[in-house]
Amino acid sequence: MRVRGNPSAQVVRIGARLDAGTSAGVRERLHEALDSGEGDLILDLSKLEMIDATGLGVLVGAHRRALSVQRRLVLRGVPPRIMRILAVTRLNRVLHVEVPAAAVA
Repeated sequence: MRVRGNPSAQVVRIGARLDAGTSAGVRERLHEALDSGEGDLILDLSKLEMIDATGLGVLVGAHRRALSVQRRLVLRGVPPRIMRILAVTRLNRVLHVEVPAAAVA
């Protein structure tokens, strides 16, 4: 996981797995990023291959923490398989998922 910042947003790249084995470390880094930055916190999920209930909990927790510090959590580059999981759990209605410009046109 890598954090990159700029004046209007921070970008956090998530690795291939967001599950019970990786959630504690990811949660800690997301909380640090939310507490120390400004603007949107963008999670780049383009490399994410697997997410479980614990990983979904990390996303929901980060979303709530972002709201509490007057920020917005944005999911970018969500692979189709992960998007289906978000849709089935209806988290796509709660979390802000960035839609590629090509999909809008």
